[in-house]
Amino acid sequence: MKKKIILMALTFMLMPLVYIQGQESNFGNWLIYIGNKKLNNKWNIHNEVQYRNYNAIGDLEQLLLRTGLGYSFNENKNNILLGYGYILSENYFNEDDKISINEHRIFQQFTTKQSVGQVKLNHRYRFEQRFVESDFKLRFRYFLGINMPLQYKESGKNPLYFSAYNEIFLNSKSSVFDRNRLYGGLGYKFSDAVKVELGYMNQFFENSGRDQLNIITFVNF
Repeated sequence: MKKKIILMALTFMLMPLVYIQGQESNFGNWLIYIGNKKLNNKWNIHNEVQYRNYNAIGDLEQLLLRTGLGYSFNENKNNILLGYGYILSENYFNEDDKISINEHRIFQQFTTKQSVGQVKLNHRYRFEQRFVESDFKLRFRYFLGINMPLQYKESGKNPLYFSAYNEIFLNSKSSVFDRNRLYGGLGYKFSDAVKVELGYMNQFFENSGRDQLNIITFVNF
């Protein structure tokens, strides 16, 4: 049963590879900070900063600021969260010129965690209400993540790990398919409070795609 769950998860993640081939793609860089502050055994505050570039660094594609208040239950295996995000997008409308787009976003999400031996699975369901300039949009997102330790020490501390996820975005209106993100990377856990990941992500739309080098810092405090 455990092997079947892992196999199903990996199949869901690898299916998008069929669509990635043959799409035009550019390489960029995302610098990401994800923080979590525990108020007590039940309540937490989520905070997040993402600095996304069209190239290695310096050509801003998007700045994302996100925060939220969460409540955990079922021995901290499940969490519901109400959040807000501000997104500044710098979109090219020709080869040299950009236009700035401001978005305010309210979202609700539910996350649930599973353990299959040493492998950890994370499911996240997120519903977004997006205020993009004068437009209002609705979007649903499903995220499936896998975390697998690569070291097995007698102390029980396994600092080096493999991380992967697939996330699909669906709009409430046409076109329903918005985008898909497929990620794989290596991480190092410095302590219970801090870990860092370096990974590759492909984000693809209906007729185009982008590749990113992601540097992610997680902080629990």
